[in-house]
Amino acid sequence: MPRDAVRFPDDFVWGAATAAYQIEGAVDEDGRGESIWDRFCATPGKVRNGDSGAVACDFYHRYPQDVALMRDLGLDAFRFSIAWPRILPNGRGAVNQAGLDFYDRLVDELLANDLTPYPTLYHWDLPQALEDEGGWRERATAEAFAEYVGVVAARLGDRISHWTTHNEPSVAAWLGYGSGVHAPGATSVQEALSSAHHLLLSHGWATQALRGAAVDAEIGIALALVPTYAAGDADAERDAARHNDGVFNRWFLDPVLRGEYPGDTLDSFGGAAPPVRPGDLEAIARPLDFLGVNYYFRQVFEAGPDGGEPVALSSPNGTRTDMGWEIYPDGLHDLLVRLRDDYDPPPIYITENGAAFGDLRGHDGEVHDPERQAYIAEHLGAVARAAEAGVDVRGYFVWSLLDNFEWAEGYSKRFGIVYVDYPTLERVPKASYRWYRDFIAAQRNEVEAWRASA
Repeated sequence: MPRDAVRFPDDFVWGAATAAYQIEGAVDEDGRGESIWDRFCATPGKVRNGDSGAVACDFYHRYPQDVALMRDLGLDAFRFSIAWPRILPNGRGAVNQAGLDFYDRLVDELLANDLTPYPTLYHWDLPQALEDEGGWRERATAEAFAEYVGVVAARLGDRISHWTTHNEPSVAAWLGYGSGVHAPGATSVQEALSSAHHLLLSHGWATQALRGAAVDAEIGIALALVPTYAAGDADAERDAARHNDGVFNRWFLDPVLRGEYPGDTLDSFGGAAPPVRPGDLEAIARPLDFLGVNYYFRQVFEAGPDGGEPVALSSPNGTRTDMGWEIYPDGLHDLLVRLRDDYDPPPIYITENGAAFGDLRGHDGEVHDPERQAYIAEHLGAVARAAEAGVDVRGYFVWSLLDNFEWAEGYSKRFGIVYVDYPTLERVPKASYRWYRDFIAAQRNEVEAWRASA
């Protein structure tokens, strides 16, 4: 068999991803403290249908069942997040041993089933006690994060080979402190910039803490990246695309990989600026072992009507997910090639990619989701093309293993390859689960066949 018949690297990591607040539930059990999402969900009008993560998928109690699903799926790895308020209920200080015990059990269960744990240390569930002191607007929260990371690493570091410091700091900053769509619900450009800087600073400090506690582990960060395009050749369209690329992509890529904020984007904030102190950018840009890429959609800007400001097209090619996001697999390929060409990054993992559709359970008890199967297949094709073009991409984590609490959308959007019947919490593998299982098996078979014939 020719070597090029294998579309992915031999050691490519096949995984699935989740987040603590979206799946765990048990928000009042075993000493867990309140998070900003508990408070946000309790605020009328913030979350669709008044939903919350209080029960979610009850992963806290049902994780052995879900690990068995992962094993049967044939995954190499499971990406989950650790709930900061479950470890340090007040954000700093007293450690909740019961919280550490839970993640101890989870990690051991994963390893016993030949699954590599890929924990994320922050996926948006800031302890409310820290938000009451200013949250990510304040430098002290970055200091508290480094303390929390040290506690977790001391307990789990002997078994963790890959740590992710933060998930999508751009979303935590811009949606949590800029637009107010996410917790804690602030609406200030300056607060968003301060929060973004402290999130990134805490990433740098966490990297340092992990290097000290887990010297053999690989460390990375997962960024939400949105390729931006101009619809045509108009200067205004190109300028709008570059501006949005600066706000959502370069504002996070540049400090992490270059040790600087993009000057053109800084100038666009009208005097608002991140509170940078000497040494901050050097801390943020500490060397990484991998870069996590979360990709869902692109943005395309066209000239506004009657010469007005350019507008973002919601679905240039006419196909969208249940979130209203355009389905554009080529955007993932373009993004990966752009990262290679512009940043020379460390090895890349696709740490999130997936789609929400209006899944229904049929009379046969099954969930048929051909749209999701096609989505995953097309995006994997984009990853394969990027790998063939020389991009060092090491793995793919589908979002998500389970249907779950989709933040401000509550339980109205289903991203999982496993259907969750929320009234009973029954798990039902969807057709996309079986497709992904078979695809992973076929890739492994190709690798083994090539090795046998080499």
